[in-house]
Amino acid sequence: MHSLNVFTKLKNENKPIVGITAYDACFSTLINENNADFILVGDSVGNVVAGFESTIPVTMEQMLYHTNLVTKKATVPVIADMPFLSYEIDEKTALINAGRFLKDCGAHAVKLEGGKEIIETVKKLTCANIPVMGHIGLQPQAILKLGSYKIQGRTKQQAEELLENALALEAAGVFAIVLECVVAETATMITEKLNIPTIGIGSGNGTSGQILVIHDILGLSSSEKKIAKQYVNLKEEINKALKKYAEEVREKIFPGIDNSF
Repeated sequence: MHSLNVFTKLKNENKPIVGITAYDACFSTLINENNADFILVGDSVGNVVAGFESTIPVTMEQMLYHTNLVTKKATVPVIADMPFLSYEIDEKTALINAGRFLKDCGAHAVKLEGGKEIIETVKKLTCANIPVMGHIGLQPQAILKLGSYKIQGRTKQQAEELLENALALEAAGVFAIVLECVVAETATMITEKLNIPTIGIGSGNGTSGQILVIHDILGLSSSEKKIAKQYVNLKEEINKALKKYAEEVREKIFPGIDNSF
């Protein structure tokens, strides 16, 4: 059993927490071999894999499927995103859906977007021994309400509201909080006020850890994001390989003797 205690341990040792978002067994295996501390199965699968414009269309069935793929090979804790309307309807629905990630998929925790408005739901889950990671700042599931992806925590009022939400989530029992697209100074302030770790996405270097989508790290994403960093351009290498394969088939080079029975 992979323990979520790694979050508290690394925060207490003042060591940055490394998270990677992934959606299948192939990448889960690669992550195992490269010292990440946890894997998030994000509802960003909608944008990255399914081709949706937002995370709104992602269903429970899709999230359960991808979580199952990741946990089959994972050797670190796996956290599953609860998709839009899987926990907002009522606490009973949230409890049933969250439980499915643990019971049916082998996830170690779930992640919910929201602050004070979901506190009672968070309490319900944690009281049922379902570990919860919070998520405040930019909330992609609220994109239709927000209108666009906006930087959070710019003003004093916004910073205070984010801190209030973070403290409320901590009091409700979350073990960590994702801060997405929060101004670095605000994210650092929130991190210093909390006893639990924060995980940053585009929120500066003052958080307890960071997380990136593996497709962004490897250069497989179609869009450029300021909050991400590309460490290798696999898209370019893949294009070369696919073109070479097509050429060899058309020129009858492949399959050769070594590839035939």
